[in-house]
Amino acid sequence: MAKPKTGAPPAAKLRGRKAAEPATEGLLTGQFLIAMPSMNTPHFSQAVIYVCAHTPDGAMGIVLNRPLASPSFGDLLEQLDVTPVPPARQIDLFRGGPVDSARGFVLHTADWTGDGSLMVDPQVALTASLDVLKAIADGGGPRQGFLALGYAGWGPGQLDRELTENAWLSAPASLELMFDTDHETKWRRAMAILKVDPILLSGTAGHA
Repeated sequence: MAKPKTGAPPAAKLRGRKAAEPATEGLLTGQFLIAMPSMNTPHFSQAVIYVCAHTPDGAMGIVLNRPLASPSFGDLLEQLDVTPVPPARQIDLFRGGPVDSARGFVLHTADWTGDGSLMVDPQVALTASLDVLKAIADGGGPRQGFLALGYAGWGPGQLDRELTENAWLSAPASLELMFDTDHETKWRRAMAILKVDPILLSGTAGHA
């Protein structure tokens, strides 16, 4: 496995944004994307995605229900030369999406932010620097969060087209659902936010 990289998220509108500046200009920024039942691509079948940026330049988000069994958090810290190992605190690792899978992003509650943190909304931040990993390894850092390898990305207008083609539903984000560990039911519970039964949906159903 390639050594995970760190760096700013790819959405141009987020580059250089300070932690105090929420990314509020995007229509779906800070919301959930929920794959329709007809979505059959392996990366996104029954996926729940938190949208970190949605602008005219494109969109990016983190898949919330693809946990990784390996590497462990401790193994990853060792790869990155972050101490202490074993860490004083653990967080889970996820496959965040098919784009740039060697790059790591920590999606976390906004009670902790660092110089490399980007506020998605007042409650959630995205950090792609090692500062957050060092804080967690020391036993501190954000109250809740996980490390995602890779992200889901869309070019200009692509996500908007997919929404009109009924590939996705959008729903208000829930911190409880975002950070809980019941991944097997997360897609159905995200549908329940909209009071939607996925059994009753078809590929031609309308979207929220």
